[in-house]
Amino acid sequence: MGISTPGIGSGLNVNDIVSKLMSVESAPLADFDKKTASFQAQISAFGAMSSALGNFQSTLTSLSSLSSFQALTTTPGDPSIVTATTTSAAQAGNYRVNITQLAQAQTLASGGYKSSTATIGTGAKTTISFALGTVSNSEFGIAGTALANSMRTSGLSAGSVSINGTTITTNNTTKSARALADAINDKTTTTGVSAKAAPAITDKALFSTFGDIDTSGGGSYTLSVGGVDIAVQGANVAGGAGVTAASLDAALSGDTAISRALADANITVTGTAAGGDLQFSNADGSNVALSETVTGTVTGGIGNTAGSANIGSTVTAVGTITLVSADGSPITVGGSNPAAAGLTAGVGGTYLNADFTADSTRTAGNIVIDSTNNSLQGIMDAINKGGFGVTASIVSDGSTGTGATPNHLVLTSTATGASSTMKISLAGSGGNPADPDLVKLLGYDPGGDQNLSQKASAADTLATVNGIAVTSSGTSISGAVAGVTFSALKVGSTSVAVAKDSSTLTASVNSFVKAYNDLNTALSALGAYDADTKAAGPLLGDSTLRNLQSSVRSTLSSTLAGLQSTSLTNLSQIGVSFQKDGSLAVDNAKLQKAITSNFNDIAGLFAAVGRGTDPDITFSSSSGKTQAGNYAINITQLATQGTLQGNVPLPAETTIDQDTTWTVTLNDTTPSTLSNTATITLPAGTYNPSQLATLLQSTINGVSAFSNAGSSVTATLGDDGSLKLQSANYGSASNLKITTATGTDVSAIFGSGSSVDGVDVAGTIGGYSATGKGQVLTGSPGAPIDGLKLTVKGDTTGSRGTFGFSQGYAYILNTLASGYLGGTGTIAGRTKGLNASVTDIATQRASFADRLTDIEKRYRAQYTALDTSIASMNSTQQFLTQQLAQLSANS
Repeated sequence: MGISTPGIGSGLNVNDIVSKLMSVESAPLADFDKKTASFQAQISAFGAMSSALGNFQSTLTSLSSLSSFQALTTTPGDPSIVTATTTSAAQAGNYRVNITQLAQAQTLASGGYKSSTATIGTGAKTTISFALGTVSNSEFGIAGTALANSMRTSGLSAGSVSINGTTITTNNTTKSARALADAINDKTTTTGVSAKAAPAITDKALFSTFGDIDTSGGGSYTLSVGGVDIAVQGANVAGGAGVTAASLDAALSGDTAISRALADANITVTGTAAGGDLQFSNADGSNVALSETVTGTVTGGIGNTAGSANIGSTVTAVGTITLVSADGSPITVGGSNPAAAGLTAGVGGTYLNADFTADSTRTAGNIVIDSTNNSLQGIMDAINKGGFGVTASIVSDGSTGTGATPNHLVLTSTATGASSTMKISLAGSGGNPADPDLVKLLGYDPGGDQNLSQKASAADTLATVNGIAVTSSGTSISGAVAGVTFSALKVGSTSVAVAKDSSTLTASVNSFVKAYNDLNTALSALGAYDADTKAAGPLLGDSTLRNLQSSVRSTLSSTLAGLQSTSLTNLSQIGVSFQKDGSLAVDNAKLQKAITSNFNDIAGLFAAVGRGTDPDITFSSSSGKTQAGNYAINITQLATQGTLQGNVPLPAETTIDQDTTWTVTLNDTTPSTLSNTATITLPAGTYNPSQLATLLQSTINGVSAFSNAGSSVTATLGDDGSLKLQSANYGSASNLKITTATGTDVSAIFGSGSSVDGVDVAGTIGGYSATGKGQVLTGSPGAPIDGLKLTVKGDTTGSRGTFGFSQGYAYILNTLASGYLGGTGTIAGRTKGLNASVTDIATQRASFADRLTDIEKRYRAQYTALDTSIASMNSTQQFLTQQLAQLSANS
């Protein structure tokens, strides 16, 4: 196709004509662009509204909590000793806290082993059972033996004894258990060890023979005890006429001068000479010296029959000492001659004459050791896998060389507190005894053999709060002061001031006011009109904006419903009010007055709160659909717990056979969940009813799968002596079933008693139906109580008073904001519509642009044809002109 240049042949400016025509035709495009810009400006404005409302809601979220308005400050005098936290139940005050002992877990260690993987014992199946409980009637320490004779006569030389690295000051005056105990106690502050002297008591067989004293040969006889002459006989007295067993008893009995003198010397008399069991003792451990002084010829007396010669005698009774560790840790005995003090050099300590009582609130469990895991490593792994309150590790003491045994099995209770002391018992299988090597390694009974060494005792935190003694199994002390929890950090004394946190409350109120004012400023700008510049905000007159502003202001101007036992029902009562420009302002004087007189009630103006007339019905939570109001509560059924109730009284003793295992199903679901069923092993032995209840409760609760699921049981003995196991959970999901796997049958304890599943609470709230789950009653959807959750306890059905629910301004506005925000909120809906409009306009514009192309093409074709036609006519005109000119020239 040849090159075409429109207008050249005709003189017609086709491009200019078409351009001007298309300018007119395309004028509507500007309208499309204007509409698009308007919609996009609104979209941007709604984005700004969403951002402002989101910031507002973010502030409201924290202000919807009671803690933002009911906070209390805790100020310890020495925060390195104690810190404290509070709840809304706390009262302002000043508390003096004295920590004398921190809670700790018990740690036990085995003797050394050469290898951690070498086999221990024969591999015979042995069940090792762990129980946690309390030691009573005992002290942890070392019981000494008799003092050396050399000490009785010449005392204990300096440097003979050291305790925990501290040398005890002794010398030639340290001749008795009492003197040695005093010397040790002088260093207690340094060593952490005290000493007790056992009474010095004469041999019970000393007076098994006592012949009548005969001085008829001209001699004399004096019997003295502790420097007190208790029998004196001069010369020339025939046997039977002077000192006899009977006369001796007469002098020692009743209120006699001799008995009083002995009492003054702290000497106690037991038994009788006539009975052959007369003894003298000194309770404080001072030596008791008994002497027969003889002159001349004397017969009879101690160890002599009548007529047998008495040449005099001296017997000194001495006591022994017991070392007591203040914190239950091992005691190191050293020195140049500890044996003289009845002690053995080295590290030691055991519970002395203890009673152990298992604690039903602590978990118990067992492991099986056989030929597959009878090594330190295998035992450690089995214990740690059990997850029943004891952890194991292998610690090396670093010893090397031939014969070194560096590896020690170390066991630690996972819980602190005095009731976490371990008892470890071992039992064989199939009638065979437990592997003796395993018993030697692990057997530990505070009231019996202690084959493991205690490195740290199980201990409670001991403290006083304002002079009242309190204990805690952990380092947190709660319950001593309502609403206040003290956290003990170290031993010491300090004060803790608890005060109303008016600054936090004031800041929360001001934060609320600022959040509203920021929102109000942002929304006002979006819908404003400037008369001077005649500029309008992008959402001027928009219904969504107007509705949001109106709803927020209406909420803040309203009086709250559902608040009980308070006079605060609106913001103006705490000094918050609207100004002429629509903003909120705080009257600080009025706010401070409200804080002083109504501190705990201010929270109800902002957060969702619920209060009932029945203290056993408490507020759990609510939803955005829950409406404020006072609702009558009617309970038709109380929640119950799943139980297994025995129907026979337990005998005085019940024997559990070896290899007894039961299958326990606890709080199972429909369909059944595998982790809700476990097999427990009951340690063989004989148990009284109380011990049996403790055993079952702690063993079931020691199943890690149950504890991980939050399931547990309690065991109680009824008045009739029967045993009841009860799930700690409430409701239809609370159930408990036990069947025999091996060994002693379940019926030996529960008879033919059966399991009963729990039921959920049932009732109505405000006359509206509600759904029960456990002890929680939830308002049904569609009702004013929709989403209101109440925890129902107590033991009565029927009318349970009323329950008032108030949402609070922050809670209401937070819910309101949620309705505008989010993917399904009002703003998202408006933005979606505007985006759809922009898309629709873009489609219309594209379609119109396509039409303009066709129109331009048509115009260009028409004017190009006209151009061609005119050019042709111009050419014809030129030809004719030329022809006419030639004709004229030829004529």
